[in-house]
Amino acid sequence: MSESPSPSLPSRQTEGPDEAALSRILQESREIRGVSLWQDAWRRLRRNRAAMASLVFLVILMLAAIFTPLLPLQSPIDKDLNNRRFLPPNFDSVVMGSREGLKFEDGRLTAQLAKYHASVEQERSEILAIDDPVERAEKLDAFEKRASVEHPFNQLWNQLGPVAFTMCRVRVAIFGDWAVPSLFGTDKLGRDLLSRVFWGSRVSLVVGIVATIVSLIIGVSYGAIAGYLGGTVDAIMMRIVDMLYSIPFIFVVIFLVTFLGEDSVKKILDQYGIEQITIFYIIIGAIYWLTMSRVVRGQVLSLRHEQFVEAARTVGASPGRIIFRHVVPNTLGVVIVYLTLTIPSVMLFEAFLSFLGLGVSPPDVSLGLLLNDGVEALSIVKLFWWVVVFPGAALALTLFALNFLGDGLRDALDPKMKNRS
Repeated sequence: MSESPSPSLPSRQTEGPDEAALSRILQESREIRGVSLWQDAWRRLRRNRAAMASLVFLVILMLAAIFTPLLPLQSPIDKDLNNRRFLPPNFDSVVMGSREGLKFEDGRLTAQLAKYHASVEQERSEILAIDDPVERAEKLDAFEKRASVEHPFNQLWNQLGPVAFTMCRVRVAIFGDWAVPSLFGTDKLGRDLLSRVFWGSRVSLVVGIVATIVSLIIGVSYGAIAGYLGGTVDAIMMRIVDMLYSIPFIFVVIFLVTFLGEDSVKKILDQYGIEQITIFYIIIGAIYWLTMSRVVRGQVLSLRHEQFVEAARTVGASPGRIIFRHVVPNTLGVVIVYLTLTIPSVMLFEAFLSFLGLGVSPPDVSLGLLLNDGVEALSIVKLFWWVVVFPGAALALTLFALNFLGDGLRDALDPKMKNRS
C-alpha cells in the first residue's frame, strides 16, 4: 500500500512595510527631542520682544549697579555750593578732589592718597618701635581706627563696605583723578546727579530685591503649609491673612520707621551692629508676603493630591519634607512670575517712603530721595528740569522693564499659551 503524499502547507507571504519608509520614520523619531517646561518657557519668552528688551535692560542695570564703585563717576556726596549749584547737563572735565574745601594735596585725589599712605606708614612704624607690648597694642588699635576714619575716600563716598572700598581703590588705580562730566547736571547742593542716580539705583535695587526675598521666604512658607495641611489649620491661617489685609500698612510702616529713628533705639541697634536701613528692608518685605502666601496656597491646594505627593507619603516622607522638597519646587513658575511683579511694587513703595522723608535717609541716596530733592528744587521762577527728569526716568524705566518682564514670564510659563504665537 503506497503512502499518499502529505498535502503541502500553503506558504505565508508576509508583506512588511517599505524599508525606506521605515528608516525615514525611525530617523524622524530620533530627531525629535522633548523639551522641559523651562526650555519651552525660554523659547516662548524669546519671541516676546518687549520682555527680552526688558531683560537685557535689567541685566545691564544690575551690572551697572553692582559695579558702580568701579565706574569713573564723581562723588555722590561731595557738595560745592559756591561753584556747582544747579549746573545744567554739561561736558566740562572734572578732577576728583579738586574742590578747595576738601583741602586735598595739589587738588587731586591721587596726591592726597599718596600723602595719606606715607603718613600712615610713618606713624605705624613709630608705634611698632615701642618696646612695651601693652602700650604698643593700645596705640596700634587706636591708630587703626583713626586711620580708617581719616581715609580720603570717606570724604567722597559714604560708608563704603569692604567690597565697595576695594572697588573704589581699583577705580582710582585705573582712572586716576579723571571723572565723567556732569552729564545729568548737578542738584541744589552742587552734587553730581549722574553719580547720584547710579548710587541711588544701586540702593533702590537692593531694597527691592532684599525686601522681595524676605516676602518670598515668609509668603511661600506660610502659604505652602496652609495649603498642604488644609482643613481647620488652613482656615485659621487664612483668616489671619485676611485680618492683616485689613490693616493700613502705610501707617504701620510710618510708625515703625519713626520708632526706629529715635536716638535710644539707634543706640541699641548700633550695639548689635544692625543698621537702620537693614530693618527698613525687613519691614517692607514683611508687608508684601500676604499676596504671595495666597498665590502659593492656591497652587499647593491643586498639587497636594497628585500622585508624586501620594508616593512621597507612601515611602514615609514627613510633611515638612513633602512641602519643601516636593510641593514647593512645583510652584516655582508662579512664584517667579509674582516675584518679578513684586520687585517694582516694593521699589515704588520705597520711593514713596523716601519721597516723604521716611525711607532711606541722607547721606545715603535712593531714587525716591532724588525725586524728593528734585521736587523741592522746582520753582516757578526758574525750572531746573534735570533734577526731576533723570531720576524719574531711571525709576520709570526700571519699573516698566520689570513689569514687561513679569508679563512675558507669565505668558511663557502659562501652559494655556503654549500653542499661541
